[in-house]
Amino acid sequence: MIDTYVRMKGLYGDDIQVETEVLTLSEDEMPAEIARLNADPTVHGMIIQLPLDDTSRTDEIVNLVAAEKDVDGLGKAATFDSATALAINWLLAGYAVELKNKKLTIVGKGRLVGSPLAKLWEKSGYDVTILDRSRDDMNEVLRASDVIVTATGVPRLITSVMVPVGATVVDAGTASEDGAIVGDVDPELRERDDLKITPEKGGVGPLTIVALFDNVIQAAQAVASKKD
Repeated sequence: MIDTYVRMKGLYGDDIQVETEVLTLSEDEMPAEIARLNADPTVHGMIIQLPLDDTSRTDEIVNLVAAEKDVDGLGKAATFDSATALAINWLLAGYAVELKNKKLTIVGKGRLVGSPLAKLWEKSGYDVTILDRSRDDMNEVLRASDVIVTATGVPRLITSVMVPVGATVVDAGTASEDGAIVGDVDPELRERDDLKITPEKGGVGPLTIVALFDNVIQAAQAVASKKD
């Protein structure tokens, strides 16, 4: 699944003429290589493909990337918004889904989706509820939601009985099941015709890649403007 995402990013970079390079490194090798790339003026963006083999070092590694090159928006000092959070915002805007004065619920507090999206929406002043394993009122909260974004990687977690009529559902969860990539929502939910829901494939993922490269282009433009 990770190899698929890396390949898609490379193909999109080739398509828009942004040079990409994939480096396969151990966690022990990463700090020195990140320092080298931070100092290289020809490198405008870096992506740490998660999850790492040693997940306990995730914070350490992502925070080594220079803020102006952290185009995934994962580090604590990143100057760019999370690519996935941006993609979800673009997706909802593209389908004229109003967020102001609506009840928004995010299922999952992960680094890639839940946490950065919650931060982005809270900064915009939206009414956001974040659900994680510590909450025992998931059904109640979801049934009162206008927009639901789920990103837990737990297949079929969100069932039809949890989702109210007329809701908008963004399934940003990914998991591998029997060799196939699946999301968080139960297939039964996709059979309803009273909802707006992202497709099983080709929803948030492709837009995330676009957002990522949009950040890369902005980073390159910032460097170029300093030379003028």
